[in-house]
This record gives sequence, C-alpha cells and structure tokens, in this order.
Amino acid sequence: MRWIVIKPDCFYGDSIPVEKITGDDVITSVYRKYINNYPRYFKMDGLCRLGFVASELILREESDRRFEGRENRAVIFFNKTGSSHADKRYMATINDSGNFYPSPSLFVYTLPNIVTGEIAIRNKYYGETSFYVIDSLAAETMLSLCSAALDDDGTDDILGGWVDYTGANRFTALLFIVDRDELKNDKPAIFQKLNQIIKIL
Repeated sequence: MRWIVIKPDCFYGDSIPVEKITGDDVITSVYRKYINNYPRYFKMDGLCRLGFVASELILREESDRRFEGRENRAVIFFNKTGSSHADKRYMATINDSGNFYPSPSLFVYTLPNIVTGEIAIRNKYYGETSFYVIDSLAAETMLSLCSAALDDDGTDDILGGWVDYTGANRFTALLFIVDRDELKNDKPAIFQKLNQIIKIL
C-alpha cells in the first residue's frame, strides 16, 4: 500500500519525507511547485483542489502508466463534511432576494463526488467513482467499503482515502493505493498502518 498525507502545514508519505508548506493558499503552493500543468485546477473548489493535489502527489510514482486509460481502477473517497464549504459559498449567492444571482461555477461543486470525477477524468480511470460521507476518519469503515468494491471482478485496485476541506487552513487528506491481493492477504497490516497514520494526523 502506498499512501500520502496533506495537512495545512506539511505533506508526507510512505516514500516522501515530511515537507513543510507555507503561504496563504498552501494547496495552491504545492500545486504550483509540483504539478502546475492542469489549468482546470483553478476552476475547482477547495475540496477538489485538495483531492486533486493529493492524487497527483501519490500518482507521481506511476509515471510510466499515467494517462493510458485504466478500466480496473476505482476512486473511492470519504469525509465528514461533504461539500459544505462549496455549499455555503453557493448559498451566499442566493440568500439575498434583492440580489439573487445563483453561481453556476459554484453550484457545480455542491456535490462531494465531483472530486472523484475530476481525478478519474484527469487520469482516464473508468472504474467505480464514489464519495462517502461518514461520521469520522475510520480505517475500518474505509477498508470495508474498499474491500466491497474489490469484490467486483472489474476492479483490481483503488485510489482511496479521506479528503475533508472546510477552509483554506482547515483540511486533511490521507490517500492510499491498495490492490485486491494486498487487501486479501495483508488486511490486518494495512488496517494497523492506516490507524497509525490517523493517530498522528
């Protein structure tokens, strides 16, 4: 299992040493330094930007297989707050009956599963894309739903994890890539590792 974490002050992963992040918009700072080649990024809301940047960092190691099209990879994300940050911004455009102007550019992001779709489009993944809103960051729940997805013969591996965004300096991402054999043969070890990561978030 490969994994990566992004927090407001740093990011790190199984093969990535801790790197401090600074700036008013830390997610965009990471985007500009390590990615900076996807103009759609600037149309995304905060949740999408967080998921997108985290996915780009964890997928860098797959440079030989990027963008070739994969029928067998699912994208399954979780969080506690759904798309509440975008929802509140959208509500602000329709609250005033005297200045009622619904914003289509904000409305697009009032579904949390848009982030999984953005990642699937970028990487040409044609497997399942799902976004679950759950009570808390829990390894058992995430692995249980990922295991269920891998029961489908058409799914061989999953880009999954937690992507929660409530503001420019209030977010957490923990993404992982796991395949069917790993979950079948090493589920207790993966569960233990995810719990270790969660405890220090």
